Amino acid sequence: MPISSSADSSSFTSGPSPSAFTSPPSETPYYLAFERVKGIGPKRLMLLKAHFGTLARAWQADYFSLSNLGLDERVLQSLQKARKTVVPEQEWERVCKAGVTVITIDDAAYPRLLRQVYDPPPVLYVRGALELADDWAIGVVGTRQATVYGREVAEMLGRELAQHHLTVVSGMARGVDAYAHLAAIAAGGRTLAVLGCGVDVIYPPEHRHLAQQIIDHGALISDYPLGTRPDAMNFPPRNRIISGLSLGVVVVEADEKSGALITTQFAADQNREVFAVPGNIFNRASRGTNKLIQQGAKMVLDVDSILEELNLTREHVAMHVEVQQALPENDLERKLAAHLSYEPMQTDALVRELQLPTDVVTATLALMELKGLVRQATGTSYILVRESKAVYLHSSE
Repeated sequence: MPISSSADSSSFTSGPSPSAFTSPPSETPYYLAFERVKGIGPKRLMLLKAHFGTLARAWQADYFSLSNLGLDERVLQSLQKARKTVVPEQEWERVCKAGVTVITIDDAAYPRLLRQVYDPPPVLYVRGALELADDWAIGVVGTRQATVYGREVAEMLGRELAQHHLTVVSGMARGVDAYAHLAAIAAGGRTLAVLGCGVDVIYPPEHRHLAQQIIDHGALISDYPLGTRPDAMNFPPRNRIISGLSLGVVVVEADEKSGALITTQFAADQNREVFAVPGNIFNRASRGTNKLIQQGAKMVLDVDSILEELNLTREHVAMHVEVQQALPENDLERKLAAHLSYEPMQTDALVRELQLPTDVVTATLALMELKGLVRQATGTSYILVRESKAVYLHSSE
């Protein structure tokens, strides 16, 4: 389906946010500057950062140093050209004036689930707000030509997932995506939309009001720079973020060649659960979902099907629990918490990823353990302590 025509999209702007008047994190302007360089994708960007230590040094590196890194001539020329016109600090100012938040892979605010996948996007552009509660998210995707049945199922899932305090993640497309977003919002829940264009461009254009609702009840998210048009080639890659933000992905309706099935491929690669809603075997909209079930996807008959497969129970931790999790008090604690998960992680791995002295990391982890933020799994590994209020418990706990 061709969707690259500018007539099919509309810009979405707003005034400056408070962040427009604050100093940027030291590396963020350089992340934004490299986004403007043709041929520098996520892998090359992280290669530059690893080789030079910082993106600031990489931006200022000479031709010889860059060529020794293995960058081809076209990329080198593109970088040389960009450095004559792109000013990193001005890139920061531009996104701030648009009311957009930039979250880089270095930031503690980077989504925990997305950080765990292979090759996570180095930069996220966000309109709205990401919260800790979004660690508990389910992707809901499907066809743009939803049947009446598909609409009813998408709305049921969006509503009941929200009622169970699970964030609904989708792509704000016509059909299943939109129905799931709207139902979650109507139920008072949170929802995230991952776009195949810049977060300042609304596609499809009739979803302008929906976009604002999502901003008010969650966030619009993209790894594409501001102003990026909704070209068809942008949408398959964005699906990796939908699945990466989610504990599992549910396909409501999809033909055998539907783009929604791309999301399930990413989900499987990212070790996320894949769910599918069964449908009429004579309906094209159900061919893809029925085939997924045939291939081993978990069949969804209701929300409980999802909760049970993920080992989540309906029981919430009481709000008046006396012992509640402390919050990280400084940037180092936030960074450590962002890198840890509920699977053990070795201290030396944290030292490498954060590029900090071993004694600083171990001392901070010891203090965080006293606060109840982390727990020592083995002598040299730690896990994140699950938040203790208004969240689901794994049934094994």
